[in-house]
Amino acid sequence: MSKGRDDDVPDVGNDDPSPVADNQALEETSDTIDPEHSVDARSSEGTATDTGEGTAPEQHLVASSRGRVNTGVTPGMEIASAWAWRFLVLVAAVLVIGYGMRYLSEVVVPVTVGVLLTALLVPVTDGLQRLRIPRGPAAGITVFTTVVLVAGLLTLVGTQIASQFESLSAQVGEGVQELRDLARINFGLDDQDITDAFNSLREAVTSGGALGQRAAEVGTTATHVVAGLFIALFCLFFFLYQGAQIWAWLVRLFPRQAREKADSSGRKAWVSLTAFVRATIIVAAVDAIGISLGAAILGLPLVSAIGILVFVGAFIPVVGALISGVVAVLVALVAKGPIIAIIMLGVVIGVQQLEAHVLQPFLLGRAVSVHPLAIILAIATGVIVAGIVGALIAVPTAAVVNTIVNHLAGNDVDPEPPSRQLPRRRHRAPEVADG
Repeated sequence: MSKGRDDDVPDVGNDDPSPVADNQALEETSDTIDPEHSVDARSSEGTATDTGEGTAPEQHLVASSRGRVNTGVTPGMEIASAWAWRFLVLVAAVLVIGYGMRYLSEVVVPVTVGVLLTALLVPVTDGLQRLRIPRGPAAGITVFTTVVLVAGLLTLVGTQIASQFESLSAQVGEGVQELRDLARINFGLDDQDITDAFNSLREAVTSGGALGQRAAEVGTTATHVVAGLFIALFCLFFFLYQGAQIWAWLVRLFPRQAREKADSSGRKAWVSLTAFVRATIIVAAVDAIGISLGAAILGLPLVSAIGILVFVGAFIPVVGALISGVVAVLVALVAKGPIIAIIMLGVVIGVQQLEAHVLQPFLLGRAVSVHPLAIILAIATGVIVAGIVGALIAVPTAAVVNTIVNHLAGNDVDPEPPSRQLPRRRHRAPEVADG
């Protein structure tokens, strides 16, 4: 390769491994990969060249009963048309896959959530297995503990809301009255105008069967959520229990010549996914602890509920942090007034700036780096396809796709893992018997 082309290639492969990525996955190889059957495309091209077929014939000459006829198609047009129809085939394939995923979103989304939870919880199962617990029971213990932990957090939030419901309702009433006073002073609206506006809104919601339709939609959504939750838990158990066997089966679906690349691409993607999920967990925990601590110091109610909301919102890039921060500020405004709300806003902004400029660059780095424009487009696409759950899985999906494309193109961000070398045994010199 010439020096000029070397200068154009970006400097990649010099980053330190991510501190939260499961880099061990790269050091392994699926059992389905048979190195003896791997085909080098370049060698096949060289064989075709060495057969002495000569240069390519003029493609715009076609044979007929009267000899060769010049169709007038230039080589440039043939190249353009070849690229065009291949591009159309790829676009059609992407559209078909996208339509299928959207049509089966009630299955695709839970399976994706199960994969994300597996990337987070597989170290727990591995640790239990190292304690001489069989893989199956270890996976079951991991899933059961996760369910109990989530149920405990939800119970804590419900208990706190129930205990402070009366005082919070009174504070909300006072806040609504303050808003009415502000509307009357600044916009010249009297109480009758505000009451009429509320009545019009209520009639718009309840009229024309809209209330029954909304109730039916809520019931259907709740049913889908429950079914998706069970699917995700089943997927989580079997991914933890037989993840290696499932991946080996998936690799065997590829043609024999493509299995090696498919296996390495999947393992690269797994490293990127584990880095993203674990880093997001750490970032979400820091956000929740920081904002909850600030709310507790300011004496706000529902501190635990605010912390859990911030923790969950951190999994939705850009939008989640904004919504959770706004909720914390609104609680401060209703409970303590505008001064405390401004202070709470400063706490939220400070914690989120710490997350964006210190934690994420350190934990993720370039291993799962995705352009901000790609993040926004991925989130928008996820919302359109699967709503709030689509927004949750959009960014890790984009990170995985980015890693696979870079790996197949030969532009890996992280260097290839070093091959495992067995320690050399020191051979002792044979002892010579005396006499």
